[in-house]
Amino acid sequence: MRWVADDGGRADAGFKGVTGDCVTRAIAIASGQSYKRVYDDLHEAVLSCRPHMAKLELRYGQHARRHASPRTGVHRRFYEPYLFGLGFLWTPTMSIGSGTTVHLREDELPGGRLVVAVSKHLTAVIDGAIHDTFDPSRDGERCVYGYYRLVD
Repeated sequence: MRWVADDGGRADAGFKGVTGDCVTRAIAIASGQSYKRVYDDLHEAVLSCRPHMAKLELRYGQHARRHASPRTGVHRRFYEPYLFGLGFLWTPTMSIGSGTTVHLREDELPGGRLVVAVSKHLTAVIDGAIHDTFDPSRDGERCVYGYYRLVD
């Protein structure tokens, strides 16, 4: 599968350094929205969830808001409703006990704009090409748990 180096507009938005922002980056790339808009929307979604913030406040005290940042990862319970709101639909490709049936390969994924879930990572795939800051395909052996596809 072809890989295109793409930070989703992160550098253009003024963000620097290396971070674990694959959720924000993949959504920005696949949806065509600006990185900053997706970042701000996800940050607001996380901060508005009081039970989540209460756990962070217990763990991090006065630094809890920093640990609720899309810069360091976003839990599925926050990004999935956001993707659904943008018009993405979820297609699971694995179930418990089913084994691997779909890999991060062009011939095993549909065309269009996808946010693909692999182990501990989300990546954008647009018309058979991976758009990410690195190639997560593991030479076509990376197992795909499922994908969100933008519906026209």
